[in-house]
Amino acid sequence: MYDFNTLYEPNTVEEALALKKVHPEALLLAGGSDILIKLREGKLAGCDIISIYMLDELRGVSIQDNGELIIRPLTSFTGITMDPLIKQHVPVLGDAVDQIGGPQIRNIGTIGGNICNGVTSADSATTLKAYDAILELSSADGVRNLPYAEFNLGPGKVDLKPEEILTAIRIPKESWDQTCGHYIKYAKRKAMDIATLGCSVNVKLTKDKKHIERLRIAFGVAAPTPIRALTAEKAANGHAVDAHLLDIITANVEADVRPRTSWRASKEFRLHLVKELARRATVASIEKAGGTIHG
Repeated sequence: MYDFNTLYEPNTVEEALALKKVHPEALLLAGGSDILIKLREGKLAGCDIISIYMLDELRGVSIQDNGELIIRPLTSFTGITMDPLIKQHVPVLGDAVDQIGGPQIRNIGTIGGNICNGVTSADSATTLKAYDAILELSSADGVRNLPYAEFNLGPGKVDLKPEEILTAIRIPKESWDQTCGHYIKYAKRKAMDIATLGCSVNVKLTKDKKHIERLRIAFGVAAPTPIRALTAEKAANGHAVDAHLLDIITANVEADVRPRTSWRASKEFRLHLVKELARRATVASIEKAGGTIHG
């Protein structure tokens, strides 16, 4: 039994924003893969719900004239994986969300819900952070564009105001152009499991493929929130594509992470994974970009 008070079903985004302004405490129902479970368990008894599931204007992937990639928040994980623009420009994002749950969850779960939940294990979060994503947060009073790097405030806490709805995820052209990435999820099982640690790396090489023009490294479950390894990125940028590059990454990648011990893994094991996954994902990204590790 689903014990809720009132269900609102707006027909447009404008109506949804107006409802959210009047009922800021109401919960948003997108795919429902999280909220329906909590409702059934009685954890959200008596709540009001605004269902945005039928708002197709919040679904799909497009590209602007300036090359900015726009991902609408109601796009399902399957929709992300199968989308031609994602396959062409940021295939690593499709690879990442294709490791979420099983087919049923990927068909119904949405990328917007995945990041708005604010959990550090969200498989889409690391890649979006590594690609400098910008979140379009809308309310009846206007639109606020926030770098995804500033969105996570703590475990399960995000900078989404009660009257706001996530209406777009934007990836600037300079973040994906001539850039190749790789995502690795370490979990106890190969399917239907939450990440023990996730690592997303992307790289842009110089034209001769011999140096790093830009490197991005992001982790999930290596801190209370998805996090970028800024120290390692800074140390690697501009470096030659050689074995010493990997030594530099492993020597610096721990500086920005704060893993903890849980029933899934110890802090020490997660620190080991931080180094190893960063190394492997970097090698894979460089190879996808046409480079070769020498020495």
